[in-house]
Amino acid sequence: MRRLLLALAIAAPVLLTGCLYRQPVFQGNLLEERNVAQLEAGMSKRQVFLLLGSPSVADPFRQNRWDYVSSEQRGHGRPEVKVFTVHFEGDQLVRWEGEFFPEADSAIAREQVQRFGPNLARDKDKRRGR
Repeated sequence: MRRLLLALAIAAPVLLTGCLYRQPVFQGNLLEERNVAQLEAGMSKRQVFLLLGSPSVADPFRQNRWDYVSSEQRGHGRPEVKVFTVHFEGDQLVRWEGEFFPEADSAIAREQVQRFGPNLARDKDKRRGR
């Protein structure tokens, strides 16, 4: 009985540590602000595709509208969802609207460095393969 209690006393804190911290989760199309800033009316669908990537939602009934959906969930809270939409007439971009998470990758990296510290410095004099 004592061994069981000792084992539980040791295992419980280890198992519960996974419940304390949750990594931020970004899903969907993470658009870069510099790419969205380059959008111009009159661009072709191909140019928009090369700039923003493939849309999350391409409605087969409305082929002149592309939706880029992204979500962010931090900790145990509810996910925040943002939708950025581009509209075409024929093959030409006419307008865009909505929201996106600008610079999400760099924000996560900064947050993780603040929380856990920087990575170990690389030895620049060390040659590859040794």
